[in-house]
Amino acid sequence: MAGVDRDRPPEVVRREPTDMTGDADGGDADELVEVIRATGHENVTGEHASTLEVTSDDWLTPAGDCILAVEADRVPADFDEEFVAACQSREATITLTVEAGGHTERVEGRGHPDFSFENERSLVCRTSDYVDDRTVMVDADGAAADVDRDLVAALAGGADATVRLRVE
Repeated sequence: MAGVDRDRPPEVVRREPTDMTGDADGGDADELVEVIRATGHENVTGEHASTLEVTSDDWLTPAGDCILAVEADRVPADFDEEFVAACQSREATITLTVEAGGHTERVEGRGHPDFSFENERSLVCRTSDYVDDRTVMVDADGAAADVDRDLVAALAGGADATVRLRVE
């Protein structure tokens, strides 16, 4: 397993406009992005029907069927205050993108005023409107069970993953 470089400084990206229209590769200058590096694990199955999780734990049991990646180098408690504040709006659109092994999956949901971003172990995207200290997205349009099976296979093979959370 390749592992994650925990000595690398965290990435918080504010996209800047590249032309007079404000577009930057289809993005908006008001987007805030958090980037997380993690890795897959042999017990990744991606079978949970209502949640998707990324954890900083370095282990995963077969019961963790919502977890797509382990050894995350960042957790909600590490996120930039401006990013957190933007996510605490019900009008916020939050997009999670997971890239690993040449495969990409996107899940989109919304923000919630009760998000605390205090968890120091994991982040969870939920298809429901349930909120706890791990929740970073509610009303998600997909969960672990909806993730492309080739991406799940790459993660089960231990592929390194890049996870991006974008809020607009």
